Amino acid sequence: MPQKLAVGDIAPDFTLPGDGAQTIILSALKGKNIVLYFYPKDDTSGCTKEAIEFNGLRKDFEKANTTIIGLSPDSPKSHDKFKTKYELSFSLASDEEKSVLDAYGVWVEKSMYGRKYMGVERTTVLVGTDGKIKQIWSKVKVDGHAAEVLAAVKAL
Repeated sequence: MPQKLAVGDIAPDFTLPGDGAQTIILSALKGKNIVLYFYPKDDTSGCTKEAIEFNGLRKDFEKANTTIIGLSPDSPKSHDKFKTKYELSFSLASDEEKSVLDAYGVWVEKSMYGRKYMGVERTTVLVGTDGKIKQIWSKVKVDGHAAEVLAAVKAL
């Protein structure tokens, strides 16, 4: 099991395919704050609500020199459909191999109705302009979360 990351750690770098045939490289965004939010699956109720909340505050995040990246194990093609359907204006990264999900400690054993399975623990990581982790929200409850993250960004 990967070691849990902590505030003050350097955020693990990654290069992943994203929506729109783009390549998303975390280190290329140095100098900006980055909201990296990990979510289980495109176009499910909680994940859709979370994406719409972040999208609604996107301009406020941009004013605070902050880039939003959603990351899940879905394919880039799935991300394209999700992004188009809900008119999302930020990048979605695809980690089908789950290597980044592992590196961030969010690919975990879950349990539903007594059945155990591996899945994404809804988590948000705020990375500062220096590439270090400034805050981590684990087991995120979607309602109001994007606004809470925005407040943390503005407090940096």
